[in-house]
Amino acid sequence: MRAEAGREPNDKALHDLIGELSTLSEDFRTLWATHNIRFTHEGTKRIQHPVVGRLDLAYRSFDITQVPRASHEMSIYVAQPGSPSEEGLKMLSSWALTTSTEPTAKA
Repeated sequence: MRAEAGREPNDKALHDLIGELSTLSEDFRTLWATHNIRFTHEGTKRIQHPVVGRLDLAYRSFDITQVPRASHEMSIYVAQPGSPSEEGLKMLSSWALTTSTEPTAKA
């Protein structure tokens, strides 16, 4: 929210929201006052998937600015070759293919 407030310093609705949250929540007031902004554009994401279990994926995010004042981000996730996470992703992709290509039942 702080990053958006920095991008749009004249956004009245956003400033009103920040004011309302500051009035209603001491926790918000304290966090907002710390100015603690952290952007992480690369690292490792650990996901616990219900079908294949734990996936440890390296990621990198890229800003995409096609439209003025629009902020979009694309993130790419990859598994270490030969790792259990790579096997999990392969299993998920084959599972997704089989479930999306099965014929639908007609009533």
